[in-house]
Amino acid sequence: MFSVLHRAKRTQMVLGLMAGVVFGFLLQKGGATSYDVIIGQLLLTDFTVVKIMMSAVATGMVGVHLLRTLGLATLHPKPGSLGSSIVGGLLFGVGFGLLGYCPGTVAGAVGEGRLDALFGGVVGILMGTWIFAVLYPRLQRSILVRGDFGELTLPELVRTNAWAVVVPVSCLIAVALLILERAGL
Repeated sequence: MFSVLHRAKRTQMVLGLMAGVVFGFLLQKGGATSYDVIIGQLLLTDFTVVKIMMSAVATGMVGVHLLRTLGLATLHPKPGSLGSSIVGGLLFGVGFGLLGYCPGTVAGAVGEGRLDALFGGVVGILMGTWIFAVLYPRLQRSILVRGDFGELTLPELVRTNAWAVVVPVSCLIAVALLILERAGL
């Protein structure tokens, strides 16, 4: 079944679009496309976005490793480095702080008809992508390769079975979510 889907590029595009629409809908219903919620997150007064992200990380981590254990999926980690993580984190953080949206919430807010997300977010993403593409050849020879750690995953780093990382991290996330919820954040 999955091999047939792997060859059906048009079906993949339709499924991807449908998943994106559902993702945007859920972001909107969860309140993550609200400017006030995002600013509250940045001011550490509203943890809605953190709770959504932590839930997604735990669900995705368990789901991916379950599919992998069942032989239905394989991991294809992308190579990384400290330099690329720092540059990406700074760019993301500046855009997030200035506009009050991240790329996912920009798409959801545009779907709601928010003009600030359309003109500030989408235009900003396109401009940032263009600037990065222009600078990429120079960056790749310098800062992006600093502290290269390749395609290393956390279980590989600690030299253990993936489930020995997935289960405790998922439990820690669940505890953190309970603490945030009980604290009313």
